[in-house]
Amino acid sequence: MASTIVGLDFGRGVIRAAEVLGAAGARPTLVRYHQIAVPTSAVDRGEVLEKDTVVAALRQLWSQAGFKTRKVIVGVGNARVLVREMSVPPAPIGRIRESLPFQVQDILPVPVNEALLDFYPIAQAEEDGQPVIQGLLVAAIKESVLTMVEAVEAAKLEPVDVDLIPFALSRALLVGPSATGSVALVHVGAATTMVTIAIDGIPQFVRIIQNGSDDINRALVSRLGMDEYQAEQVKRRFGLATQGAGPELRPAFEVIYESTGDLVVAIRNTLSFYLSSRPGAAVERILLSGGGAELNGFPTALADATRIPVRAPQPLERLAIARTVAQDQISGGGAGIAVAAGLTLGSKA
Repeated sequence: MASTIVGLDFGRGVIRAAEVLGAAGARPTLVRYHQIAVPTSAVDRGEVLEKDTVVAALRQLWSQAGFKTRKVIVGVGNARVLVREMSVPPAPIGRIRESLPFQVQDILPVPVNEALLDFYPIAQAEEDGQPVIQGLLVAAIKESVLTMVEAVEAAKLEPVDVDLIPFALSRALLVGPSATGSVALVHVGAATTMVTIAIDGIPQFVRIIQNGSDDINRALVSRLGMDEYQAEQVKRRFGLATQGAGPELRPAFEVIYESTGDLVVAIRNTLSFYLSSRPGAAVERILLSGGGAELNGFPTALADATRIPVRAPQPLERLAIARTVAQDQISGGGAGIAVAAGLTLGSKA
């Protein structure tokens, strides 16, 4: 029987895992998906902060879900990951990666020996009359990644790779007609928003914005004295749609509009930077994913601000779904499944 592999996504207060069969094939199959809540003091903004708590949660996750493999691919994507465009002289990919520490120190916010470096080639081109390979430099703070890997290994799991979450989302969501042309894939999470601009399905530009849907909750709590449960309920029920609400909620709506406006402006500025730095470039449409993208009225607000059509992708279009996956897991976990399953896609492990 063909082997499976699990994609592992550490979110804010949650760990998600998707087991995929035939991850390198044309029609991968999701065979199991499960998620487990953890304290935000243990996992926040994609970082493991309390190793022992996370190890216990991972063991419980495997026990509850009945995963049939211990091989995992771990996703990263937070403030401690830098992605920048870069051109290098033509060379085998192994040699390019070996040379990165000598080429990138000036653009890193930390000493090169404190970062893990990778290069994602995109295209061959010419610059100043010389052939180059254009691509994306990925630099992650070593301590953050190693803490995550150590927790995974302590739970008796086998990490076979670490991958960038925006790349995983591109593989999962940019499928068929959705992938054609120039597309901005905007994934709104609890703590961060990931913007990936792809041309014909190939990522060209990645930025991780330090705004997310939980900014609304924190603003409601700090400015209006709501508890966390109340804040989440008001956000989920109304969002930017005020119909049916009483006047007593007006202060809450003002906070929600302000916080959401900050996120919309950050996304718009990111797209504007991409377009202004590439004469003749265009973004034809925005695909909006992630739990934060489900906020009432948010797609319309983003479309109005950017003047770009916005729609939601089909999060499971790339995957066949096995009978071992319960329907309630699919209906309630689409955004999380896309990240966790996307981490496995294309893997030959």
